Amino acid sequence: MSDRTAPTSSHPARAALAAFVGTTIEWFDFYVYATAASLVFGTLFFPPGTDPMVGLMASFATFSVGFFARPLGGIVFGHFGDRLGRKSALVITLLMMGVATFCVGLLPTFEQAGFIAPLLLVLLRFVQGIAVGGEWGGAVLMAVEHAPENRKTFYGSFAQLGNPAGALLATGSFGLIAAWDADLLYTWGWRLPFLASILLVLVGLFIRLKVEESPVFEAVQENDGRPAELPLREAVRTSWRPLLLGIGVLPVAVGGYYVVTTFLQAYGVEVGVSEQVILNGLSLAAFVELVATLGVSWLGDRFGTVRVVTIGLVGVIVLALPQFLVMDTGSTLLIFVMLCVMRLAMAAVYGPIARVLAQMFPPRARYTSISIAYQVAGAIFGGLSPIVCTALFAVTGSILPVAGLLMAMAVVSILCLLKAPRHEDDDLVRAA
Repeated sequence: MSDRTAPTSSHPARAALAAFVGTTIEWFDFYVYATAASLVFGTLFFPPGTDPMVGLMASFATFSVGFFARPLGGIVFGHFGDRLGRKSALVITLLMMGVATFCVGLLPTFEQAGFIAPLLLVLLRFVQGIAVGGEWGGAVLMAVEHAPENRKTFYGSFAQLGNPAGALLATGSFGLIAAWDADLLYTWGWRLPFLASILLVLVGLFIRLKVEESPVFEAVQENDGRPAELPLREAVRTSWRPLLLGIGVLPVAVGGYYVVTTFLQAYGVEVGVSEQVILNGLSLAAFVELVATLGVSWLGDRFGTVRVVTIGLVGVIVLALPQFLVMDTGSTLLIFVMLCVMRLAMAAVYGPIARVLAQMFPPRARYTSISIAYQVAGAIFGGLSPIVCTALFAVTGSILPVAGLLMAMAVVSILCLLKAPRHEDDDLVRAA
């Protein structure tokens, strides 16, 4: 094997598996909330008699709180991860997310506690946001930095697999409850996925504690003598242009995803599609994305990561309007097919983007840099997308502005992707 393709770690597969399991749990917790927000929180945590559309927007507002907390989590755990190591930061984020999600399952409703109920809901959503804000960047770096240069897109995508896997578990769990007893979902059944998450956290901790520290982090310590004293200051001073480009690369990866899942779910119910059909369709689509992510990421290593992501973004543009129009047909088959095809395009965007983001920044403040880019984009595009789409639809009565917004996000992503810089890690690790 040549130096060019020598692995940066002897255990890239183990690191990738740990990244997958950890992010699956984190995103399951995050998406359990998202699913509940679109289905039940609007009626359970806000005053009785509230207009359904207003209740839905209020519910999405609590959903958005998690996104606005994510940049803070990225800064805090980015600093910790760049100074003390990726592994320790990831253990703490997993514990925070698990405890917060479990506590949501114990909350009183508005009928039981009045306005204290939504306040507690917002507080716990904020903690979730802090945790996932620190999780994603560290998990991606552990997978990418353990991998050889010619396999970084493939191994990096294991961290991305956690997103569809978590979504599949979340929508699947709610789908099972709705299939068992639809009325149960609105009484106490919605609590079950939140409470069950604590078991997944214990499994995740067991696996994560067995993974070695990132070889790139260790190489930075050996070559430079110490990590960056203030990673945030170094990231802003030396990488401000890549930070802006990184945010610009991500509108579809982090925001478009919630347009085609969370908002689409609410829109489908609004036009008369049953919750069961939508939950089943989203579960099937998440499975398609889960299976496709490794394949498109392998293609990224073989034919070029930027090329594969660009093709995925073009696919999103083409499918933006049809995915909504099929909801009006009421055809279960068409809905399932369109949801799956769109998520195939999203897989081509989201899976390989881990490698793109990770290597846009130099290693000394990389955890902080990648976390800021991803979580600021998450706050802007992910946190606001469902509520903005709901407002556009409520004001215009048409789905066209929503589809146009998704297309515009894809165009911005393509333009920034084509200008993204790249740093290679193998030389740094070999010099250590």
